[in-house]
Amino acid sequence: MKRILLASAAIIGTAVSAQAADMAVKAPYYKAPLVSVYNWTGFYIGVNAGVGIGRDRTTHNLNNDSLYISPQGGFGGGQIGYNWQGDSLLGPIVYGLEADIQGAGLSGGGASVSPGVTYGQKSDWFGTVRGRVGLATGPVLSYFTGGFAYGNIKSTITEGGVTAFSENRTATGWTIGSGVEAALGGNWTGKIEYLYLNLGNKTNAFGAPFAGQFTNNELRENLFRVGLNYRIGGNSVYTPVAAANWTGWYLGGNVGSGTGRNSTTLGAPGFIPEQFSLNPDGINGGGQIGYNWQAANWVYGLETDIQASSQRDNKTVVVLGTAAYDQKLPWFGTVRGRLGYSVGSSLFYVTGGYAYGGVKTKISSAGVELANFSTTKSGWTAGAGIETPFKLLGLFGPNWTSKTEYLYVDLGSTSGSFPVVLAGAGATTLTSSSKVTEHIFRTGLNYHFNSPVVAKY
Repeated sequence: MKRILLASAAIIGTAVSAQAADMAVKAPYYKAPLVSVYNWTGFYIGVNAGVGIGRDRTTHNLNNDSLYISPQGGFGGGQIGYNWQGDSLLGPIVYGLEADIQGAGLSGGGASVSPGVTYGQKSDWFGTVRGRVGLATGPVLSYFTGGFAYGNIKSTITEGGVTAFSENRTATGWTIGSGVEAALGGNWTGKIEYLYLNLGNKTNAFGAPFAGQFTNNELRENLFRVGLNYRIGGNSVYTPVAAANWTGWYLGGNVGSGTGRNSTTLGAPGFIPEQFSLNPDGINGGGQIGYNWQAANWVYGLETDIQASSQRDNKTVVVLGTAAYDQKLPWFGTVRGRLGYSVGSSLFYVTGGYAYGGVKTKISSAGVELANFSTTKSGWTAGAGIETPFKLLGLFGPNWTSKTEYLYVDLGSTSGSFPVVLAGAGATTLTSSSKVTEHIFRTGLNYHFNSPVVAKY
């Protein structure tokens, strides 16, 4: 249910933009009319590429540890689908079916804990078969998607350098997500999309000489991708006469979801440190302000935002089941440049710049707090998005737009030390260090203070 809410939050602002498509409104946020009415009905075929991050929680009865195995990497593949467009009280509604197959390089992000236990997991391909339903505002489609998912999972566990468990299997489950697709010209469209894959849970019993041991593995993947589709037949050919006018100040708000993959070590002097991932996830929300300049179809600008966040990982337990982590990212912000290209009323852009945020880490044992350290870190961010006109039952005028974007945030490393008494080692000092990286998918509304007048070029 939590993931369904996050997927809904990541698209709700853009999806409602189609609700007033058939109502009389002020001049839309572009400077010239379209040549023909856009219709989404018909077949399409395309390609996509993106990044994926696993959040595969594993519990092991050997040490009573509970940790995340977090394979991460790029993927790419192709999709084919069909859309049907009809009318509803909300405006043009689009139903569809889509299937995709992906080659992937999701690996790394394993764990190595005492006493000499190493966990590894990777995926080299996966696919989905999904339904889509969305609301269309002419050449812009905002949609939800969900259905069947499957993929190859390779898991290994070694103890003392000896393979204790190994498995290569095809896992099945379900997926849900959201996205925005917009016409690029002719029969071409581009999209940005988030998918959450749940490939089920599996309990693995070890064979001799490790009989009696078992693990429970949860397979969860977060996928962020962009795609390019070619529409086959129908009356979907799109010819934007001119670009919208994006110049000027704007102010807005946003909401979305975030998932971390924070590579972490915990160790004492003279001991091999334990290595694992902390994966705080949750909901983000905040506001942004920016300014755009425009030269023909090219748009460049500056934007700054500040976000509150519920991202948290309080499920990781290591050091023979005695050290329980609770790591949070309570807030973060960015200052970014944007570079985009306006196709009619749609702005496709890339963005990147400075990032900063707070990181809080608490470590407890048997309910007793061992350490609690908080810091503000800085680093960098990069991403991409789509911004389009926004309407809602005549309440919003032509100065409103909505955007959907993905950001990767790297806040560098944070660490802290604390004294403990370890069995067999006596009094010593443990040091915990995390490399903080976040994947953000969000949607937002902007009010542009300039009037959407015809550009002067």
